[in-house]
Amino acid sequence: MVKTVIIETQGGPEVLTVTDRPVGEPGPGEIRIRHHAVGLNFIDCYQRSGLYKMALPHALGMEAAGVVEAVGEGVTHLKPGDRAAYACQPPGAYTEARVMPAAQVCPLPDGISFEEGAAMMLKGMTVQYLFHRTVPLKAGDTVLFHAAAGGVGLIACQWAKSEGITLIATAGSDAKCQMALEHGATHAINYTTEDFATRVRELTNGRGVDVVMDSIGASTFEGSLDCLRPVGMMISFGNASGPVPPFDLGKLAAKGSLQITRPTLFVHIARHEDCQAMARQLFGKVLAGDVKIQIDQRFPLDQVQDAHRALEARKTTGSTILTV
Repeated sequence: MVKTVIIETQGGPEVLTVTDRPVGEPGPGEIRIRHHAVGLNFIDCYQRSGLYKMALPHALGMEAAGVVEAVGEGVTHLKPGDRAAYACQPPGAYTEARVMPAAQVCPLPDGISFEEGAAMMLKGMTVQYLFHRTVPLKAGDTVLFHAAAGGVGLIACQWAKSEGITLIATAGSDAKCQMALEHGATHAINYTTEDFATRVRELTNGRGVDVVMDSIGASTFEGSLDCLRPVGMMISFGNASGPVPPFDLGKLAAKGSLQITRPTLFVHIARHEDCQAMARQLFGKVLAGDVKIQIDQRFPLDQVQDAHRALEARKTTGSTILTV
């Protein structure tokens, strides 16, 4: 029996319940992994709240790191005793141990701790697909990145700096803006005291940015479009302030033949080979020192409700993990 966080109904943090559940043996294509640390992400809140519908009851959590205890038939890239980390479907990472599909579980290099592994997989591979699989960014390009002091944002700031990309960060306080600058952002805008669209135009001499990467959603969407150069790309990859409401596609033409996409990590990592290659690039960035994983909050598994409240109130910076 292992401690596992489940929801029986969707709602606020109070629906998160810690219970004891059995963990069995892995079948073909599966592993059993004993977690050392678990990552916390906004997608967990979306699944808990009902923004993303799911069959109930269900365990939550998309990201963790630990040690492989057993492997099922056909699993060749992992063996018992291996250190491993993952960010993948199905939810169920908020637990001490689990049986799960092996294809998107990645061998974790010795130079990366379990806590770093749990804090970096979903966020780091998100940055990888934003920078390398959604738009072919190159040195000299300019990106506007919202929520730049969060877990994804701080990785993005460092990733951009390592590749010669100008990153304009937004955040909700002067302290968070300073944090983004310290992690490699070229400029930072406090969106609570400045109009970020106006400031972006000033910083780019009226041209606009090549790409906007927006995980906030409803409250920043219109302003984000106003930050783009003609034929620029809007990447809407999250809903922290709520989902983007329906809008008139004609606005894209009027604002400069803009492009827009709504990607998700889980499409990009669906193929085993792609997932492992993305993880290797992320691990390489961390091992080279180009990206440092900042963990600013740690909560015991049985305090998961408090962790969700802190994340949704935007009281967190960097990454947040659950300890098991």
